Amino acid sequence: MHIVPFLCILYLLAFLDRVNIANARSFGLEAELGLERVEFNTALTIFFVPYIILEIPSNIFLKKFSPRLWLSVCCLGFGIVSIAQGLVQNYAGLLVTRFFLGVFECGMFPGCFYLLGMWYKREEAQKRFSLFFSSTSLAGAFGGLLASAIGKMDYMRGYRGWRWIFILEGVVTVVFGLVFLLTFPSFPEEATWLTEDERAFVKARLEADQGKNAAERKITFADVKSVLSDIKVWLGGLMYFGLIVPAYGYAYFSTTIIMTYKFNAIETQLRSVPPWAGAFVLAMVVAVVSDWMRHRFLFAILPILFSISGFAILFNVHDNVDVMYMALFFIAAGTYSAMPVIVCWFNMNLGGHHRRAIGTAWQIGFGNIGGIISTYSFLPDDAPLYKKGYAICVSFICLSAASCTAYAYVLWKENKKRAKAVHDVGLTEYEKLELGDLNPEFRYML
Repeated sequence: MHIVPFLCILYLLAFLDRVNIANARSFGLEAELGLERVEFNTALTIFFVPYIILEIPSNIFLKKFSPRLWLSVCCLGFGIVSIAQGLVQNYAGLLVTRFFLGVFECGMFPGCFYLLGMWYKREEAQKRFSLFFSSTSLAGAFGGLLASAIGKMDYMRGYRGWRWIFILEGVVTVVFGLVFLLTFPSFPEEATWLTEDERAFVKARLEADQGKNAAERKITFADVKSVLSDIKVWLGGLMYFGLIVPAYGYAYFSTTIIMTYKFNAIETQLRSVPPWAGAFVLAMVVAVVSDWMRHRFLFAILPILFSISGFAILFNVHDNVDVMYMALFFIAAGTYSAMPVIVCWFNMNLGGHHRRAIGTAWQIGFGNIGGIISTYSFLPDDAPLYKKGYAICVSFICLSAASCTAYAYVLWKENKKRAKAVHDVGLTEYEKLELGDLNPEFRYML
């Protein structure tokens, strides 16, 4: 209760402020700001520029200043920017606010996963990771419900409904950011609510599972270079990269797709809710079973097949609204169930503070390049069938599946190699700390 609820609320707010532009689009944003052709897509894209570049620096600052301070300040920042987004008067203003939204949100996802990974053992982590990650599904569901209600405030005090969506949701974020400054959790070594005995217990159980973590050690450029020279780290980035394209494609354009089914703005928002709810349920079922079986690979691949089937339906069926709407359930549930498994799997196979901080930020930062691709996958000229968009999403999902398979093979091969090697190679405790998961005594989870 001291960790996961705070992270879930924080990321729910971050994802809501990130994707509520899709809801705002249904309530006159493009018309009032005079957006033409792909300008809306460009506004989505600009968010990812700082988001990608600043992931690793953000995790380094998080370790330096503590999660409580760093993540709370970031939360305040993107809440204020969200309010400003509701006050913009032109396309240039929208681009500026979307850019700074990316600046303040860049640390949320890798930072929260990094923090989670420093509290829980590998076989108990997936439920927590999936519950946290499923904040995205809850944000999608709440976003649709809130937008359908806030949209009714259209022209209240002279503001269109899309402006109220940004302003009110931004105000809520700022309030939570202020509360988090005083209450947000930190690393076990810094947790004031733990006694010394409890802190020693947490440290000992994690060391037994993952080895020592070198929490007191500063991260250097040499650490970054070392981590990025590991083939497993690149495969981890590709696994996530492949799923980001369909994930953001769905998050940003599901309401646009639903509108092609001839629903009005309010009905579109309401019908966007059930697929997100279904994604939350499946993600938690997958997480519980994955932890119980202490296995990740198959629980990444099986949901991916769900997602592919959904896109296949949309690519081929164009005259049956019920079937097309069902396909959205497959896409949301499959994509948003596989993603937390992939991130948890990779994150928890990184040993030590420095390797985990850099590796997690790299996976999220590199993976979010896919966000740029997703923003140009569903263009106005391709409406209402969006065949190009569906084909692009399926291609990248297949890339993710192939990367998962390669990653699992590399882990299996490395574990087999270490099982045959001499168990005691004479490493000092300091050398084991420096090696992290590269320590010959470490075993990777498949």
